[in-house]
Amino acid sequence: MSAFRCLLLAVLALTSTAFALPRVQPVPVPEELRSTAFTVTVNGKPVDVAHAASSLDFVSFDITGPVDVTITAAEPGFWDRGVDIQPWRLGLRPERKGQTIRFRLAAPAKLSISRPRDFLNHAAMLFLFAGTPPPPPPHDARVYAPGIYRQSLNPRSGETLYLAPGAYVFGSLNLWKVDHVKVLGRGAIIYDGPQDPTTDQGWMQKPDWHCIGTMEAHDVEVDGLTCVVRSRTWSVQLKDSSSFVFDDLRVVGGNPGNANQDGIDWIGSSDGLVRNSFFRASDDDIALMGNWDGYTDADMLRPGRDVKNIVVERSQLSTSISNVVRAGWPRKTFNSTGFTLRDSDILHAGIGACGQSFGLLGMWAADGASGDHSNYTFENLFLDDWYSLVQIEQDQPAIHGITFRNIWSPDQPPLIASSLTGQVSGITFQNVKIGQQRLDSAPALPITVAEGAAPPVFAAHDGPQAAFTVNPPSSTPGQKVTFTAAPSPHARYTWLFGDGTQDKGRRVTHRFPDTGGTELDGVDGAGRFRVLLHVEDKEGKQDWAAQGVVVSDHLQPASVLPGPAVEGLNWQLFPGAWSSLPDLARLTPQFAGNSANLQLETQGFTRFTASWDGYLDVPADGGYTFHLLARDGARFVLDGIEVARTGPPFAQVCNTLGNAMRYDRGILGLRRGPHTFRVESLSSASQSLPRLLWEGPGLPLADIPNAAFRRVKQSQVGAAAP
Repeated sequence: MSAFRCLLLAVLALTSTAFALPRVQPVPVPEELRSTAFTVTVNGKPVDVAHAASSLDFVSFDITGPVDVTITAAEPGFWDRGVDIQPWRLGLRPERKGQTIRFRLAAPAKLSISRPRDFLNHAAMLFLFAGTPPPPPPHDARVYAPGIYRQSLNPRSGETLYLAPGAYVFGSLNLWKVDHVKVLGRGAIIYDGPQDPTTDQGWMQKPDWHCIGTMEAHDVEVDGLTCVVRSRTWSVQLKDSSSFVFDDLRVVGGNPGNANQDGIDWIGSSDGLVRNSFFRASDDDIALMGNWDGYTDADMLRPGRDVKNIVVERSQLSTSISNVVRAGWPRKTFNSTGFTLRDSDILHAGIGACGQSFGLLGMWAADGASGDHSNYTFENLFLDDWYSLVQIEQDQPAIHGITFRNIWSPDQPPLIASSLTGQVSGITFQNVKIGQQRLDSAPALPITVAEGAAPPVFAAHDGPQAAFTVNPPSSTPGQKVTFTAAPSPHARYTWLFGDGTQDKGRRVTHRFPDTGGTELDGVDGAGRFRVLLHVEDKEGKQDWAAQGVVVSDHLQPASVLPGPAVEGLNWQLFPGAWSSLPDLARLTPQFAGNSANLQLETQGFTRFTASWDGYLDVPADGGYTFHLLARDGARFVLDGIEVARTGPPFAQVCNTLGNAMRYDRGILGLRRGPHTFRVESLSSASQSLPRLLWEGPGLPLADIPNAAFRRVKQSQVGAAAP
């Protein structure tokens, strides 16, 4: 072969390779919107970061194939507590070097990137929107080129608007009594209205009051729009409207008040489709209501229009405080039917309560509210950070026909129980799972049933069964681990190991690279990798299973008991009022005693700090995960190592007493035998005690049983005088 021919072939090969490289098209951000909190590159190309609202930022770009993403935080040590990239089902795990993280994104996605369990209203979060290039504008569209527009958009019936990537509208999209409208492109609306930040004025139905507001509008399509909401108002409100399609909508709302900033409200509106979208709200992500005209008695009691046929699919939903989906409100009268949420990721599902506790679904028809609500379906949903599954209360006449099918929580238990109260029936749970455990009874869910509600039905799963074993159940870095899935006929098995890698097959082996864990939050030489198994049969039916695998470079040695031991713990009580957990080493207990577990005699005090000391009897060598729940603040110490500490107290809203339940998780490698144990807990506003769960080799997720606690007899102390 001639030298010229060799050179020609080499050039052609390089050219074809270049054409095959994925393209990256950043969406430009004007100077006044740029954020300095993060610096982002995609395939080495800088991408502008936009400031959204509060401490929330976002970055937007289009890709045609896999890309490498780097994110550098301006704050020193920002990622030291770990990195949480959601949705978890994608199995993303970055490399971390100082203030920079790096990961590979295989396809378009909408991501929430923050620190583990940090998602409330003051959290610093980066939302990454990687899409596919939008189509060109239609020939008859009114085009908004890249740039800043300080105006609202008021399309006429039959009109098409095209917001090009890099077009930023400071105002509203008002769809007021129009039909056959399209709003397309990849532009953004930045809404910061005149609402009072201390009260709820966001419900009002008038132009220029929301990012997107509608009134008696029909046959509307909105594609590719980003809505940023900075004031205390509902983000997208549809009033008496129908036949809406939202595709690739991105809604980011945040305000210091952390309330009254819903994602999308269907007010007397019907026949809607939301797909491939992202919502971050400071209230309910999705709300269904017949009307909302104010807070006077006449306004609250006036019947509203029916809401029906709403579908939300292939989307990511995040809220800092409230429900993912809410229907109804005390005293309100309307009917609803035909709501579906499917094939979506619940990134953050609220915290606390507003009269009624928050959940994936909240239906609160109390205080004389009336209406028939039926045919709600929640299907193929991943629950990442979440509070509870369902809270339903109905006075009259009925709520019926609510189905939860294929609900997967890969890594966290519910923080509070679900509930059914009043005229509620036909509630069905089918294949609701935490990790690998299928919740097939009311105690397992858990759910309470009261005031005439019918017990829920737990239906058998009718698809493939995702379950697997891990051998060994915990390991050291580089050790070979074998994963074996339970057999399912004609099934395909896909594994995501939580370290950014994946494999296929019923039986696979894997070696975990380090002790950082999926979220890079490992401590004391131990980390937890979130392993996911997806099983799908030839009919397209699917199931997921998840298990945390602890990788540690050493195991904490067991203690030698200083004397004879019996079951139980020693407790101490420190009466007093604190706003956060105090340093108990500086305090003197006024009462002491012993108990079988994390209980004590409060001596009539409602405000106090307490501690429990003793030993935890670990049944086998290996890695253990501990889950700590508390309302007012708690910490858990094992072998002198702080394993978990719940976040600061988070007050419930709407005059609901007490604080929300807070959650933290910790991991340790432990030798079989007794380990020094201590829990400290604050009771300030909620009069509640902490809860501690564990899981490990041969131990499914469960509360630590009384038989695992030990106290040494001679360390018992009698009650001291106050």
